[in-house]
Parts: sequence; structure tokens; C-alpha cells
Amino acid sequence: MSIQRPSKSLRHSAQLSRIRHRIHVALGVLVGILIVGSMGFKLIGGHAYGMTDAFYMTLITVTTVGYSEVIPLGTTAARMFGGFIALVGFGNLTFLFTSLTVFFLESDLDLSLRRRRMEKAIKKLSSHYIVCGFGRVGRNVATELVATRRLFVAIDHVEAQLDSLVEVFPDLLFLHGDASDDALLVAADIADAAGVFAVTGDDSLNLMITITAKQLNPKVRVVARCHEVRNIEKLRKAGADSVVSPDFTGGMRIASMMLRPHVVSFLDEMLRSEHRVRVEEFALPDSFKARSLAALELVHPDYVLIAIRTGKDWTFNPPGIFALQARQVLIVMASPQGRAAIEQKLRDAGRD
Repeated sequence: MSIQRPSKSLRHSAQLSRIRHRIHVALGVLVGILIVGSMGFKLIGGHAYGMTDAFYMTLITVTTVGYSEVIPLGTTAARMFGGFIALVGFGNLTFLFTSLTVFFLESDLDLSLRRRRMEKAIKKLSSHYIVCGFGRVGRNVATELVATRRLFVAIDHVEAQLDSLVEVFPDLLFLHGDASDDALLVAADIADAAGVFAVTGDDSLNLMITITAKQLNPKVRVVARCHEVRNIEKLRKAGADSVVSPDFTGGMRIASMMLRPHVVSFLDEMLRSEHRVRVEEFALPDSFKARSLAALELVHPDYVLIAIRTGKDWTFNPPGIFALQARQVLIVMASPQGRAAIEQKLRDAGRD
């Protein structure tokens, strides 16, 4: 039986929790010292001195500031009591301030180092995706990207929400801020990105994200989320390659569950399957040299060729003599390993 070690984020969270517990204990002890010291000095001073004087004596004793004594310590017992309050109080204050310093340094240093690591990792990405808006829809998008082994960067204006999801997505790369900001999309390396998901809950923000993304990289594919049906055309005119309306899609799915239940069950099974089989598409590059489908040898247990799209025409279950040409799109049902194998075949074919 293998023992799974906790992640770095879990260990760090546990460490910060222990430090917070120490701070709470030290604060509790400090309050107890102030109460005990005030009552003790009040008894030492008698009726001639009030609780304010006793509390002041406790403060200057605990902090060792050295101001003049309001309540005289004329007896040995009184001096011993004052020394005890000074020793315990000063030690507790030292422990409290040390714990506070460690807590803030640990939090700030960890945050700074994590941001630097993420910035360096983002700069190394290529053909990745940018998920703008990491709410419920954005997290579902991220789950599918993780399942199909695709790299992505998340952007959201709520930093606490991003931090809380590190446990769900341990390798999450994210940026905090307005996803429609040019600098933030540049920091997400949009120049090398394969696509942008504009999936915030605000149609106007998704519109601005689409416009900004297309201005920074006209070739990047943008899929936008839209609540109001009347805004779909606006998003398309802004440059969105595809627009998804949750209400419209939800209605279509409900109807499909009634009319085509087995088809919907089959598609759902692809999303839940442990093998993570998906229907993928592969565009044949411009460098692809024409050849027959049989020559490409697309036969493997990890993928099945379903159809080929040529322009606007579809050819389903194409025969081996089918002529493959550049810019055609292969529609294949494949596992992540199968997708990688096909991509390698197409790269090799481009070099032939």
C-alpha cells in the first residue's frame, strides 16, 4: 500500500494554522497576565490606588519601559510579584511578536515566490488556453482541460477564489485582475495561446475580453459565454469564434434527453469515462502533402476516425482511398494518448 504525501500547499496551510494557534494562545496568556497583574498591584497598593493605576503598573512592568512606579513596591513579596509579572509578561510578548513576524513573513514570502514561479511557468507555455473568469463555468472548463491534459492559465478578479482552488487544481497557473486588461492578457502569454475562454458572468465583460484578445492576437480562437440571447450577435461581431448561451444550450439538452436519451448518455459517458475518451479534431497543416487515408495508417486502439471535413462538406467513415489534403479537418474519437499519437503522425507527415 502506497502512502501519499500531502502537497506543499497542504503542508504550508497546516504550518500557517499552527502559527495562528500560537498567536491566539499568546494573546490569551497576555490578557490573563494583564488581569492577574492588575488585581495583584491593586492588592499591593490598597485603597489608596485605583484599578487604573494597577493596570498602568502592569503595562509598564510587562513592557519593561522603565517609567516611574505609581504603586510603590515596598515589600519583598511585592517586588517578587512585580518581577514575576515582568518575566512572564515580557517573555510572552516576545513570543507573540515573534509569531506575528513569522506569520506575516511566511505568508508574504510564500505568495511572492508562488507568483514568481507562476510567471516563469506561464512564459514557458505554448499552445495553451486562457480561462477568463474562474467561477462555476470556468472551473468546469478547467476540469475538462485537465482531463484532456491541456495547459491553461486562469484569470479572475477575486484573488481569494483563485487561492481557494489551488487544492482542487494543484498545478493551477493563475493571474489576478481584470481579464479585459491588455497587460494581464499579455502576462498570460496570449501571443502563444491556442484559445481564450471568455466565461465570466457578465456579457459586457466577455465582450471586452473578446475585443482585447482579438486585438492582441487576431489568430487566437475565442469562445465566449453569453447570458442574453440578444448579445450573441454582438459577441460574434466583436470577434468571438463561438458563442455559448447556457440557457439555450440547457434547453437543447433537456429536449435531447427526451428525444435522444441514448445519444446524450453516450456523450455523458465520454465525460465520465476513466479512459477520458473525447471527440477531437485535427486540422491538417499547410505543409501536409496529399496522400491517401490508408497511407497515413490511422488505425490504433487509442483512437477511431469518425469523419473528415473538407471546407463545408463532411465525409463520414471515409474509405482508405480517400484523398487527404492540407486544411482538411479530421474528427477522431481518442484518448489523451491517442490524441498525442495522432499529433505526432501529423508532424511526421508534415516533414515527409
